[in-house]
Amino acid sequence: MGMERVVGVAALQFACTDEVVRNVAKAEELVRQAHAQGANIILIQELFEGYYFCQAQREDFFARAQPREGHATIGRMKELAKELGVVIPVSFFEEANNAHYNSIAVIDADGSELGVYRKSHIPDGPGYQEKFYFNPGDTGFKVWKTKFGTIGVGICWDQWFPECARAMALMGAEVLFYPTAIGSEPQDGDLDSSAHWRRVMQGHAGANLVPLVASNRVGAEVIETERGPSKITFYGTSFIAGPTGEIVASADEKSDAVLVAKFDLSKIKVKRHSWGVFRDRRPELYKVLLTSDGQVNPTS
Repeated sequence: MGMERVVGVAALQFACTDEVVRNVAKAEELVRQAHAQGANIILIQELFEGYYFCQAQREDFFARAQPREGHATIGRMKELAKELGVVIPVSFFEEANNAHYNSIAVIDADGSELGVYRKSHIPDGPGYQEKFYFNPGDTGFKVWKTKFGTIGVGICWDQWFPECARAMALMGAEVLFYPTAIGSEPQDGDLDSSAHWRRVMQGHAGANLVPLVASNRVGAEVIETERGPSKITFYGTSFIAGPTGEIVASADEKSDAVLVAKFDLSKIKVKRHSWGVFRDRRPELYKVLLTSDGQVNPTS
């Protein structure tokens, strides 16, 4: 048997204000709590610097985007990661010349930046009008060799796509992380997708035999739009799933939370390899996945 490789992973959950300084301070406070509880890789929720601004299509909100170089929040998280010796994926609204992305900078435990992933799947619907702000990510799916293991990070809407999770697992991700901003649907007050949201990701964990960490915000946020105020109540329910999709740590839909779970990655690796799903895959039969309409040879 190989050496034990136990890693502590954490999901943070909190209500945002619309003040960057306060939100970054709150994130730091919860990162410190997670570290104190034994976490080595700590996930902060999506776009935590402010309100989830994509409820509205507003020109002035482009001022929230900042270039990756010299980004103040990334800089602060680098210092924090180095001080505590933890890995922190940092969500930010990235400006890159005339392009804008919903991005993650992955900070290793020595405070170095391993690189950036840009959100691949950009949603567009009432309350979640991200196509107004974000270009589709051009990085492709990525995995990162951190001090504590190889991780894959997808962003919010990415978490609904099994292809994203499978791609990261194929590239060697040992744990999947999904920072999120999801809640009520302005057009349908009766729709609560939280259980569906969880089950889809539990499926990714189980199908790929990897633990999975999902971090969502809580609280009600009101944004002024061209049609008057829009409100989303974010439903929290952040969770950590184990490699069979079982939920091992879970937050409620209203409270700030720090979830921590520990996994032996060596043990899980043996289980993943012996279960046979990666042995028995048939990539040559999956060409239909490269189509939109299911027609592999549309002309024939």
